[in-house]
Amino acid sequence: MKQWAHVYEFAQSDFAHNDHELKGHWGGKVFGNDRPIVLELGCGKGEYSVGLAEIYPDKNFIGIDIKGSRMWTGARIAQEKSMTNVAFLRTHIEFLPHFFAENEIAEIWLTFPDPQMKKTRKRLTSTRFMQDYEAMLCPGGCIHLKTDSQFMFRYTLAMIEENALPVQYQTFNLYEEGVLLAAQVPNIQTFYEKQWLDRGLDIKYVRFGLEHEQPWQEPEVEIEPDEYRSFGRSARVQ
Repeated sequence: MKQWAHVYEFAQSDFAHNDHELKGHWGGKVFGNDRPIVLELGCGKGEYSVGLAEIYPDKNFIGIDIKGSRMWTGARIAQEKSMTNVAFLRTHIEFLPHFFAENEIAEIWLTFPDPQMKKTRKRLTSTRFMQDYEAMLCPGGCIHLKTDSQFMFRYTLAMIEENALPVQYQTFNLYEEGVLLAAQVPNIQTFYEKQWLDRGLDIKYVRFGLEHEQPWQEPEVEIEPDEYRSFGRSARVQ
């Protein structure tokens, strides 16, 4: 992947004390245009980033993950298809503020993130991360969450309610008849999503904005943990 121009990988020392040189310049330096930029966080094999880029050629997409061995799949597909509106960034989600400037991002997709049932601060929809997303999202920008986890979904809805965030669409069963169309969500199924569906799990989806006028508040709610223990989320899944 280091030979591919659309894949970006940096040592932490490159931006440990200063923001990266690409911050605020992804449109011009990476994509060569000023089209909206969409992030997929925890992109895994990158199929969703590639699928979105194929469906929406008028937008630019960046898949972000720390696992290069997984990301290689989507990066290879993009390379073979000579796609110019999708790129990949290998880094930890915690470092996003070093890479993206205020109002630089139009949308963020969270596709099947680990629910982190025991570690609130590691949940990608916790208020800790919401503050980072808020700083980089442009006015009118939105967050998309797709998850198989009942725990993750209910926690996110509680966080949304606690902070009075505007919900644009939500469903506990994205693949119920007619819902995909009503939600205006592209019918892209990732490697992992197909596994959850094969196991009979409903896919939940919510799209919301970050407009709010109060300090961020973590919801104080008790949520029943998922019965399963991260089906195949480890590297053992083939």
